[in-house]
Amino acid sequence: MKQNPIQMLKQVQQMQGRMAKVQAELENETVEASAGGGGVRAVMTGQQRLVSVVIEGELATDLEMLQDLVVAAVNEALDRSRALGAERMQALTAGLGLPPGLI
Repeated sequence: MKQNPIQMLKQVQQMQGRMAKVQAELENETVEASAGGGGVRAVMTGQQRLVSVVIEGELATDLEMLQDLVVAAVNEALDRSRALGAERMQALTAGLGLPPGLI
């Protein structure tokens, strides 16, 4: 069954509005990840912006290890942030019949 082009345009416009709302919500949602048994924690928004890095004082004695833990915590937070965004977008586009990964 063919869909009316005007109706399709309206649906696209509605989706754009919902996507903008989801993007705005992701700016205010955060994810946290840690490394080194919680000695380094990174907090990131759903828009992949790093908000904070917390380092426990006892880790300051081994600079190389500390650097590795910061990288690990930030990368994990980034992965979680991307997953959060993908989850929100998937929920938004669930009824459209689009192939996975298109949005």
